[in-house]
Amino acid sequence: MVSAQRHRTVIIGGGSAGITVAARLRRSGERDVAIIDPATRHYYQPLWTLVGGGLATIGESARPQASVVPRGVRSIRRSAVHIDPDAREVTLDDGEIIGYRCLVVCPGIQLDWSRIPGLEATLGVEGVSSNYLPETAPATWRFIRDTRSGTAVFGMPSGPIKCGGAPQKIAYLAADHWRREGVLGDIDVHLVLPTPTMFAVPEFSRVLDRVVRRYGITVHFDSEVSEVRSESKEVVVTHNGTRASTTLPYTMAHLVPPQSAPDWIKQGPLADPENPAGYVLVDQWTMQHPCYPDVFALGDVGSSPNSKTGAAVRKQAPVVVRNLIARLNGLASPARYDGYASCPLTTARGKMLLAEFDYSMKPAPSIPLIDTTRERTDMWYLKRYGLPFLYWNLMLRGRA
Repeated sequence: MVSAQRHRTVIIGGGSAGITVAARLRRSGERDVAIIDPATRHYYQPLWTLVGGGLATIGESARPQASVVPRGVRSIRRSAVHIDPDAREVTLDDGEIIGYRCLVVCPGIQLDWSRIPGLEATLGVEGVSSNYLPETAPATWRFIRDTRSGTAVFGMPSGPIKCGGAPQKIAYLAADHWRREGVLGDIDVHLVLPTPTMFAVPEFSRVLDRVVRRYGITVHFDSEVSEVRSESKEVVVTHNGTRASTTLPYTMAHLVPPQSAPDWIKQGPLADPENPAGYVLVDQWTMQHPCYPDVFALGDVGSSPNSKTGAAVRKQAPVVVRNLIARLNGLASPARYDGYASCPLTTARGKMLLAEFDYSMKPAPSIPLIDTTRERTDMWYLKRYGLPFLYWNLMLRGRA
């Protein structure tokens, strides 16, 4: 089936980025907006860490997709499979073609489970889980709760991933639970990080150094989990520099897959040719494709060198909307994104470190008179209750 439907603005992806942009476009007076996304459920994914930590339910993170699509926006319940930026057309998985005047690309990120041999086959069983799927996040809490002794391994892959602090957060929530249960001393906790320090911003890294010391966590820097051997309940840990490998036994393990742009984006004309992960090439300030000025990208699929977080989307969306409307009116892009992102790092039950920073990789606090360079109880309540409320009731409705 092929047809030539056209819209002024087409958005690929109905996650946090796509819905926020659509809502802001509607509030700005744009009437002809379409979203392409097959999803029937919309998830507030930052809550999945708390699901894995036994502090929220997966149901709290989900709502029907139809309930978050802004009124007046056409919802196309299909998957995009190809973009032709010269013809200004998007091909859907059923062969239908949707034309556009401006395009916003934000289909999210791809979880490349197969890049860690043995991981996908054991997910959710035998003590191995990941908070990066709604199906397995509840299993994380079951494995944490059932572990009373032995070895726990928490791993993070190299390269940009969505919510880069999540692999650490669950380690701290687990250790805090075991401490409260009086069994932490019987559990050998390992955190495998691909980075040379705990966090890229020194002010926050120093706090996390104290957190891992408090829990007695062994940190493997510049390293990754490269294989899961479920038959022997071991993981292989490989040092990124020397390529030397060692094995760790596990009683439970929380592992995160490497991530990249969806394959069809990687193989298409909008991908950054210098980035093997295939993210959509954009100007980091305007979020506009340098070769195809009618195309914008934001969220996890964009090539801008910021952390891939919902907070980044919150700052990127108004920039994209202002610049897209300017493009529709034949004007230059007036808005700039400064790389702001934040990572709410839960360090205990009831404690959180709010790491906010921008392209300069220096702290960029947004809450006046509050020192966010230390663990705080009030920031925990922001994470648990405030941010979900703001997400559902303000961000997705296109409000500041």
